[in-house]
Amino acid sequence: MHPFDEITVEQLRAAGSTKWTLFPDSIGAFIAEMDFGVPPEVADVVREAADTRAMGYLPAAERTAARRATAQWLGRSFDWHLPEGNVFLLPDVLSGLRIAIQRFTPPGSPVIVPTPAYMPFLTVIPAQDREVVEVPSLLDADGRYRLDLDGIDAAFAAGAGLLVLCNPWNPVGRVLTREELTDLAAVVDRHGGRVFAEEIHAPLLLDEVPHVPYASLDARTAGHTITAVAASKGWNVPGLKCGQMVLSNDADVAAFAPYATDAGDTVGLLGARAAIAAYTHGQGWLDDVVGYLRGNRDLLAELVAEIPGIRLSPVEGTYIAWLDCRELDLPGGPARFFRREAGVALTDGTTCGTAGEGFARLIFAMPRPILRQALEQMRDAVLARA
Repeated sequence: MHPFDEITVEQLRAAGSTKWTLFPDSIGAFIAEMDFGVPPEVADVVREAADTRAMGYLPAAERTAARRATAQWLGRSFDWHLPEGNVFLLPDVLSGLRIAIQRFTPPGSPVIVPTPAYMPFLTVIPAQDREVVEVPSLLDADGRYRLDLDGIDAAFAAGAGLLVLCNPWNPVGRVLTREELTDLAAVVDRHGGRVFAEEIHAPLLLDEVPHVPYASLDARTAGHTITAVAASKGWNVPGLKCGQMVLSNDADVAAFAPYATDAGDTVGLLGARAAIAAYTHGQGWLDDVVGYLRGNRDLLAELVAEIPGIRLSPVEGTYIAWLDCRELDLPGGPARFFRREAGVALTDGTTCGTAGEGFARLIFAMPRPILRQALEQMRDAVLARA
């Protein structure tokens, strides 16, 4: 038995996260965080800070250390080698999206979001007074998603200035191949567009498909990309608020430099220290977690196959499952049905864009016995409805 198997629902509720307290009568599977705690190296950072009363602002030396640790991790993990000066600390990746819109796109230009998409992409952009152009992605017969390059091409041709690229892809679980990214780059380059590459799930690869940072493809992508990474997903520290924006060309670094201090002022001391610890010393813990997630994915596929009317998209990366529930035609949508009838809290696909209608997002980064319970309760609810 893996130690993660021993974690209980009661312990998770007592920890107090939104995932386990918003719906106290349901299994929490709707917020993208893991139920496995944090690496011991990160726990040590927090304990030491409490012992030494280190709760103040982030000093310059540690800011530099976090930038260096990020650059070194990118080089080791993905063979993407950049100076630490190209890395900027931000509270989270959505701050990076706001900066990409404000600083690197023509005023008023629309923003392209391939859907299904991470839900906040569809709300942050309008909050910046920009139009969202949803481009529904192509769904193959095996449930595998592909970017609609013709749709993206048309959106750029109509005046859009920025494409949001999520890879590994939340919520559908794809890890885009080098060939797919190269084909996309040709479209973006043809229109002189920009790309915001959100790559925070890059540590969580469940198959042998490698993660290729989009900006690392060639000089074209390095020249038109703003990349966001973080330790938040791979090492389970979203609450510590330290993401990283990576700029991959000298012109963008120079253009952003006057704003960098203000943009990064709200990064926390503990978040930066946790990122350093995770990127530098957390690989062993991460490897164990990824192995456990592979087992969860196998169980997920096995049990979803027992639920009539639901299909699972292939999960190559992340810990997010995308469930096609359209055949069930559930009143009020799948998330409402499964929370009411099965006691499992999911994300309704409609919040991921119009392409998500009839789908649901399930976070499977939970103890395996709890995952089994959730899926069995969902199966029983569907069978009872029949």
